Amino acid sequence: MNLIDTHCHINFDAYDADRDAVLQRSVEAGVQRIIIPAVDMSISRDICALVAGSEMLYGAVGVHPNSTADFHPDWLTELRELAVKPRIVAIGEIGLDYHWEDSPKHKQFEAFEAQLALAAQLELPVIIHNRESSADCLRILETWAKDLPPTLKSRSGVMHSFSGHQAVAERALAIGFYLGFSGPITYKNAEETRRIAAAVPLDRLLVETDGPYLTPVPYRGKRNEPAYIPYMVERIAALKSVTSEAIAEATTRNAEVLFQLA
Repeated sequence: MNLIDTHCHINFDAYDADRDAVLQRSVEAGVQRIIIPAVDMSISRDICALVAGSEMLYGAVGVHPNSTADFHPDWLTELRELAVKPRIVAIGEIGLDYHWEDSPKHKQFEAFEAQLALAAQLELPVIIHNRESSADCLRILETWAKDLPPTLKSRSGVMHSFSGHQAVAERALAIGFYLGFSGPITYKNAEETRRIAAAVPLDRLLVETDGPYLTPVPYRGKRNEPAYIPYMVERIAALKSVTSEAIAEATTRNAEVLFQLA
């Protein structure tokens, strides 16, 4: 298979001891390309350096909502410079997070809206983190989507590790978003997520690990890694009553379109 892990923090220290081996297992499992999202300014810089000389890795730059407490508009100047570096394909991960209290809502809003505006200016898709914040997140995204350049209208971004309700999925799809599914689609208590995945059009599906987090069954409880992408592919294939090869082809094609991968 030729698969793409559209969201893995392979730069995190959880992989420091065996990163090369993790990447080798990824290739052996058919996962040929990996997109690494940023969570703050420092990591954005690190990702640019990590992907620059790679044939396998791509990156995104941006500030995660839990890193926005000290957000300043001046950060956008550097983000703009980083976003045009080689193999940077998106702004992300950005969004809102109401589960933790690492950043007040007004700072999350400020950072989210500023980075969305930057993405539109640079004609880059966005990788969205949405945790317990769907009402505000969708309201902001729907407003943003109205004025997108034509090049982004049908590939505005991805709702990463989707776990929202059906109405959230429908609203996201309506404004040109893809839905990314990760390990929880294999969990016992994720029936609603599976129902949504089964109903999502084939040309709007993505697969991801969110490694080192959200490890799928049968490895739940251990560190996640890109080599486990086939477990998500197989689960979605069963839900849609198609072959794993069909899901692999569709999700790879979708990632190539969304992120304009070579």
